[in-house]
Amino acid sequence: MNRVAAAPPKASFAGRAVTVLSAVGRMDGVMLVAVAALSVIGALLVWSSTRTWASGSTGLVKKHILNLAIGAVLAGVAATVNYRTLRAYAPLAYGLTLVGLFLVITPLGETVNGAHSWIMLGGGFAFQPSEFAKLGLVLMLAMLLARPAKGTDRPRAPDVGIALVIAAFTMGLVMLQPDLGTTMVIGVITVGALVVAGVRKRWIAALFLAVIGGAVAVWFMDVLEPYQIARFTAFLNPASDPRGAGYNSTQALIAVGSGQVFGKGLFEGGQTTGRFVPEQHTDFIFTVVGEEFGFLGSVTVVALLGTILVRGTRIARECDDRFGTLAAGTIVCWLAFQAFINIGMTVGIMPITGLPLPFVSYGGTATFANMIAIGLLQAIHMREKRF
Repeated sequence: MNRVAAAPPKASFAGRAVTVLSAVGRMDGVMLVAVAALSVIGALLVWSSTRTWASGSTGLVKKHILNLAIGAVLAGVAATVNYRTLRAYAPLAYGLTLVGLFLVITPLGETVNGAHSWIMLGGGFAFQPSEFAKLGLVLMLAMLLARPAKGTDRPRAPDVGIALVIAAFTMGLVMLQPDLGTTMVIGVITVGALVVAGVRKRWIAALFLAVIGGAVAVWFMDVLEPYQIARFTAFLNPASDPRGAGYNSTQALIAVGSGQVFGKGLFEGGQTTGRFVPEQHTDFIFTVVGEEFGFLGSVTVVALLGTILVRGTRIARECDDRFGTLAAGTIVCWLAFQAFINIGMTVGIMPITGLPLPFVSYGGTATFANMIAIGLLQAIHMREKRF
């Protein structure tokens, strides 16, 4: 007599709860606390910098909190994915980001602050495909460079060549917008992936020569917009045009310096309230930190960012899977460079490029991309402990 196999018992609610709690317990709690702290600080700064001009007494902080909540959900979803399966879907993820970059240069794209890099969704929401292009490129480069050549720990030469072509193609699409800041980040993502993969030094040297040649070509072919050229000129000598191209840099330094050690207090910054520094809720949000929270507040923000980067580096180092190591290491390079550029342009050591400060600046797509990156780091961390 044939017997019908009994169906496996369904997991109880308590069992599922234990599974979820177990997964949460395997996450990097220090990183999560640092991200949460930066998010809270960022929400306060967005509130302070937008309450005097945005509609309503709370400015844009409610919308920013909504973006953070969506980003947290996306991070949680990314953390539950077995990152090893992402290796097979990396081409699909990268292909979707390319579709977004192509749509931007069609009539669907909109220009905001000089960059034709946005797709308006209605209801006050906008989508910036170049932010997700960073994630797609990270996964694609990790997939290509994860397979070592026979008898070595280095990636195969054909894979390195394909990776460089893909990166160059992505940078070209972003430069058409033109978005110089994101192009720089994509370049650093590419270099970071190659360094983490352990490619030969001659590949790195050739890449740097190509970057220099590309920069010279961009300059002489008039690809850059006049305002972008003016930003570099003002960086070299801000005093040459303090009311024009050098205005942002000059006012940013005044705002940061006026906070001194302890700051003027939340909502008490004169530079912030008077909107002397443009885009203080996005690109120049670190000026609000310096003015209202002072030197100690600025050091705290930098320390929290550093904590995330150190924990991310540790995750990359301890992962025994090349794809995971490459993905984690490249994400760390991306976040570190973007944070350095944002803070550097605020204090006058880097040119103004329009990059937001990760986890602090107001934004939708950028917030989502950053949170998904944290989710991927958590996914790698959780699986490396399991296996």
